[in-house]
Amino acid sequence: MSYYGLWCEACDAALPYLSEPHCPVCALPTPAGEVCGHCLKNPPLFICTTAVFGYSFPLDKLIQAMKYGEQLALANTFAEKLALRIDHSDSPDCIIPMPLHPAKLRERGFNQSLLLAAKTARELGIELLPDSCQRVRDTPPQSALPWKERKKNMHNAFFCDVDLTGKHVALVDDVLTTGASLNALAGAIQKRGAGKISAWVVARTLPHSKSR
Repeated sequence: MSYYGLWCEACDAALPYLSEPHCPVCALPTPAGEVCGHCLKNPPLFICTTAVFGYSFPLDKLIQAMKYGEQLALANTFAEKLALRIDHSDSPDCIIPMPLHPAKLRERGFNQSLLLAAKTARELGIELLPDSCQRVRDTPPQSALPWKERKKNMHNAFFCDVDLTGKHVALVDDVLTTGASLNALAGAIQKRGAGKISAWVVARTLPHSKSR
């Protein structure tokens, strides 16, 4: 029997679901689900992270197939799984996808984060703001940079042009690694008055897979 028509139930059971206790802020594993030391010392602008998977085999290959192999049906499946993880007791007012720079969008032809956000918004009945934020700097890919350079790479990379005063906003992306991109986007929407910011991602890069 196929699962969402894309893989079988046995394969689904083998996927690296993020089930172990983890930091509620950044989703890194912690012994008892407490806030990790890094988030205590340098808290990001988003206050919580929802992640479905750890970024490891074979999930990493599926995400790469979605982004670079144009296997766009995967976005719907990932979004459905993400929607199932959301805490309905604290639903956001709106969802904003991680934007691509226009040059990167022309090259790729689609924004996988927008596909994920649009399907998730439909599943949950939450307003999608697809054009509220722009990526105004065409930065090198985060995955191509050393971890310590990723924050600098994202400096002033985003601009938000809608009023979000007092809103709870969920930011949607495919993978969270250092959090530099999501934190930079959170900074842009915070400047527009967002009162609370959550991060929703398909996968979280874990310590044993820092090569990404």
